[in-house]
Amino acid sequence: MLFRTGRFSGFIRPISYLIDLSAIHWLAFMMFEDNFPAINFLFFITLAWVILSVRSHFYEIYRFTHVTKILTLLAKQSIIFTLIVYAFFGVHRTYDVDPIQILRYVVLVMGIISLFKFSIFFLLKKYRRVLGGNHRRVVIIGLNQKTDQLRKFFDDFPQYGYELKRTFDLNSQHAVPLEECFDYISNNHIEEIYASVGQLDNHQLIKLIDYADNNLKVLKFLPDNKEIYSKRLDFDYYGVLPILSMRKIPIDEPFNQFIKRSFDILLSLIVIVGILSWLTPILAILIKLESRGPVFFKQKRNGLDYEEFYCYKFRSMRPNPEAHLYQVTRGDERITKVGRFIRKTSIDELPQFINVLKGEMSVVGPRPHMVSHTEMYAERIDKFMVRHFVKPGITGLAQVSGYRGEVESESDIVNRVKYDIFYLENWSLLLDLKIVFQTVYNAIKGEDKAY
Repeated sequence: MLFRTGRFSGFIRPISYLIDLSAIHWLAFMMFEDNFPAINFLFFITLAWVILSVRSHFYEIYRFTHVTKILTLLAKQSIIFTLIVYAFFGVHRTYDVDPIQILRYVVLVMGIISLFKFSIFFLLKKYRRVLGGNHRRVVIIGLNQKTDQLRKFFDDFPQYGYELKRTFDLNSQHAVPLEECFDYISNNHIEEIYASVGQLDNHQLIKLIDYADNNLKVLKFLPDNKEIYSKRLDFDYYGVLPILSMRKIPIDEPFNQFIKRSFDILLSLIVIVGILSWLTPILAILIKLESRGPVFFKQKRNGLDYEEFYCYKFRSMRPNPEAHLYQVTRGDERITKVGRFIRKTSIDELPQFINVLKGEMSVVGPRPHMVSHTEMYAERIDKFMVRHFVKPGITGLAQVSGYRGEVESESDIVNRVKYDIFYLENWSLLLDLKIVFQTVYNAIKGEDKAY
């Protein structure tokens, strides 16, 4: 029974600590000279690694954890671990250790740890799918569309290791009393209970919570169709009082702000120095030859916290009084020949890297709208203003998902808002990189709405 249910999986985390620290210690002895302060280093690096791992939740990998979450954890751990190792040798300057050798050490350590982490993760998935071990016996209480989706998930993805034993219907003509559910759970060694909030009244909810607490059962809830339960709620304590926040925004965390801002500065400097420095004079000549007016077009947009700023672009239209009022449409006669090309390839957006360097925009984020359009959509579109919790971006998840350019129908802006909210609630550096690569690919391939 111990082997089948996988109760030994509780040993995986301490074993992971042991193996990772062994790799850190062994490679230190192998790669550094005999005169380096081994005892001081091992004591320091062990303490630092444990504290860092606890703070970053590095070992909190569960059967439902996504691969991108693991990659994000590894990226964060690698960056801070690198700083810690270099800080140690910075303090112990009397020991002459080559900085390149330190970098090799860090890369090799994190490479081995990453290999081990992914090996365990995928081997456990294989073990659950093929041998049926490391499983959790579960039941679902309540029958509706959401619980049916959960049932299908359990059946279709055995690699997650959930063995669904029964689904209880509480509200139809075949309804089962809650006490019968409890008897079944107790008699069949059920470990986790998944209950639909929408199928339980307040009295049943209290009884279910009391039963789970008193019988050491893991209880998890499926949200009902009420809007509040579909959000990414954040849970905190004020003293002993539990408080729910409407959403948690990862970019609000100081470390994530540092990572995102560093990425923005690095990429904007690469574009400004490597591309705009020589492309701007060429485009300036072409733009001026075709039509009179400035090379750059600036327009007020709303950014973080609804603050207004001037967004820069290469001018792609003839100067006209409607530029700040009406969005470009397909076949718009205001667009010049040069403008048509730079809009099709998204080259006209490159000056916005200046906005990024100034801190007014980010490389990736919700696309900013004209001030007049922002005011209009704020009144018409539910949750449109949520986009302004983060900096606007040159590109965004909505843009690479097919919702860029002209807003042709109400569904275009509604879906754009949905993608933008998903982005701000689920931000990661890997998501930013994915969006950037997808944007470059779309620009090369060409998009139907790039006009």
